[in-house]
Amino acid sequence: MRRFKLSTRVQHLNESATLRMAQMARELSNRQIDVINLSLGEPDFDTPTYIKEKAKEAIDSGNTKYTPVAGTLALRQAISDKFKRDNQLNYSTDEIIVSNGAKQSFANLCNAMLDNPLDEVVLLAPYWVSYYEIIRLAGGSPIVVHSNVANNYKPRLEDLKAALSANTRMLVFSSPCNPTGTLFNQQDCMEIANLLKEYPDVLVVSDEIYEYIVFDQKHFSIGSIEGMNERTATINGFSKGFSMTGWRLGYMGAPKEITQACIRIQGQYTSGASSFTQAAGAFALTSDLSITRKMCEAFKSRRNTLIRELSRITEWTINIPDGAFYLLPDVSKTFGKKHNGNMIHNAEDLAIYLLNEAHVALVSGDAFGAPNCIRISYSLSEEKVIEAVKRIEAALQKLS
Repeated sequence: MRRFKLSTRVQHLNESATLRMAQMARELSNRQIDVINLSLGEPDFDTPTYIKEKAKEAIDSGNTKYTPVAGTLALRQAISDKFKRDNQLNYSTDEIIVSNGAKQSFANLCNAMLDNPLDEVVLLAPYWVSYYEIIRLAGGSPIVVHSNVANNYKPRLEDLKAALSANTRMLVFSSPCNPTGTLFNQQDCMEIANLLKEYPDVLVVSDEIYEYIVFDQKHFSIGSIEGMNERTATINGFSKGFSMTGWRLGYMGAPKEITQACIRIQGQYTSGASSFTQAAGAFALTSDLSITRKMCEAFKSRRNTLIRELSRITEWTINIPDGAFYLLPDVSKTFGKKHNGNMIHNAEDLAIYLLNEAHVALVSGDAFGAPNCIRISYSLSEEKVIEAVKRIEAALQKLS
């Protein structure tokens, strides 16, 4: 049998933990097993009708051709206006690039900024699962700053300062955070900005894709701090706040030289995003957000339900997320227990055990830089959340 030589790059690339667990859950479902999948960050709400109608209108009017690599002017203008209106950020249309999802925006950025192991990227952990691998794939080196549930998953400033060096090219975090739901408020962002005054060449990368899913506080963009707009790349998209996951539409605002470099990269990989998707996105940003707010209220109710139900599992330590739709319990007290001779050594073992025993799909926190934790996505209905916790509780009671 012929064997092709694969690149060293891909041989060292780890598979996305969330996609791997989702595939395992699908395989059980294909065997007619009732699996509650709390592993993916995908809202169960349909895309609002007014957005779908705008896409249909664009198709019917012949808006089906190639688009500029950076995105249509109409969408970039809508994004520029949105940044000013909602975030007090000043990005002109030529400082904005539209991509096939926020993940591509981040990949473009890493490929534009990194190409050497000495190019270091400080990651605030827990972090979104793909940050680490995309940084490595671009040739850079992730430098992880850890935190824990006791600190509401906010790293200590002294730990962040220790991670910064002359080799630091970027500092990356998401707010609200995937996988913790932690919100970096104005005070948090001010403290980070003050610390970075000693490192003027470091680009801050603020992933704000969960901006519209904030519960009891107010979202804040670090780029709105005086002196930070010109050294911040703000990434956002439509998948979470507008439940447009399958539309694959994201965007980034950044200093012009960085945006233009990303445009050159995207032009060689995918070119511009879908024409009618961009038309729908521009309409979404300029329309009433009442449906988005209702989705946010539903997520808050699900969060409260999940916390109430999990309070019965005293071995797990939880915090109260500020936004997004994730909870990241510390489950390390479960490690070392057994069932039918099988030992739970770590969070990955626990996730596999709960999938097979409770038929609930969760994701190990190891891939998020939180090896003592497990991520729960409450993107499904409250009824399914309640049932999932009942199953988890019953499965954990079998461990000894």
